[in-house]
Parts: sequence; C-alpha cells; structure tokens
Amino acid sequence: MTQHSSQARTALVVVAHHRTDSLTAHTARRSADRLEAAGYRVDLLDLHAEGFDPRMNAADQPDWGDREKAYSDEAHAHMRRVLDADVVVAVFPVYWQSVPAILKGWIDRVWNYGFAYGRSKPRLAGKRMLWLGMAGATADDPITEGMRSHLEAGLNEGIAYYCGFAHSAVGLLTDAEDRPQRVDAAGNLLVGDAVTGAEREAQYADFDRRAREFVEKFLAAEGVAA
Repeated sequence: MTQHSSQARTALVVVAHHRTDSLTAHTARRSADRLEAAGYRVDLLDLHAEGFDPRMNAADQPDWGDREKAYSDEAHAHMRRVLDADVVVAVFPVYWQSVPAILKGWIDRVWNYGFAYGRSKPRLAGKRMLWLGMAGATADDPITEGMRSHLEAGLNEGIAYYCGFAHSAVGLLTDAEDRPQRVDAAGNLLVGDAVTGAEREAQYADFDRRAREFVEKFLAAEGVAA
C-alpha cells in the first residue's frame, strides 16, 4: 500500500440526484469509501440535500469586465470547497447525454469567471477530476460509444481542462436501470423485462465492481492506488 503524508488530501464528492436511495447516491457513497481508504478526507456535497439553487441570478452573473466580482455568499462557500479539494468526483445520472440541471447549474454559478477561468494562472490548476455517469443504456447499445465521446468532450475538454485541471476522466456506467434499455437500428427504444432476484443482485455487484474500477484507475493515474 502506498504511504501517504500526514496531511490528508481532500476529495470533494458531488452528488447530483434527488433521491438518497438512488443508485447514484449509492455509487457516490461507495466511491467516497474508496477515496477514504486511499487516504483522502472526503467532503460529500449532496446538491439536492443541501438545497443548492442551480438557477443563475444577478449576483452570480459573470461580469466580463471585472474578474474580481464578488459573487453571492452561497457561490463563495462552494468555491471554497472546490479550492480546498485536491480531487473532485461528480456522480450523476446521464440526462440527454449530459449532466442533470442541478449539476450544470452548480458549475454555472460556482465555476465562475475570475474563479475557475479567466486568469493567466488558473486557481484550479493541478486539481484532478472524475466524472461518474449512470446510464440506463445497456453496454452493448451502439449509442453508448457516442454518449461516452460526447461526455468526454464536454466534461473533460469543455469544463475541466478549460479550468486548468491537470487530469480529468469520465467513467460511463451503463446498465443502471433494472429494466434493460437499448435503441434499435430504426431508433426505437426497446425496454426489456425487469431484472429481479439473484440476477439483479449479480447486476448490482457487477455495477459496483465497474464503479470501483473507475475510481481505482483514477487513483492509480496519480500513483495512490492501494
């Protein structure tokens, strides 16, 4: 096991789902446990539970002529949590091949001009980002490859690297629904029978395994995997 310094690093785990009993929330908790086992202090940010408002407002609207603009107290509190983190892990269901509105709104209001971008020396430089997306599509659905590419372009290139992150990775977790879903060649959505019993338990176990592998691969890239 890799030895860690006496000062623990911090991982900000951001959950974007309205239900605490969801597979998304479960995966976030499991990921937090893995990060703690790797020596991180975990700051768990449940956007819905904490009542974060994703809607843009006048206080947090960027002023392109003033990168020192003082944003709202709520935005500043979240900025501090991002600054304090060495790694950020966002866990979310994939909606329309993108992130849910509450996560997008968090990025819009918190990863703001003058804070996350707009400086010659990025304030978030050197941080690392993992995006874990839950997808209802089955692993063999041809749509998944395009979904993965779309997420990687938008989240890695469009957000994380633009804001100075040293590394960003997307983990697409397919088969998140208990009823298998795939799109056929004609564009029809095919929904199968619900998976139950031992088969469902095996599906959950495999889902947990794949999620863990994404986290471990992310940590291994930094040289901290146990």
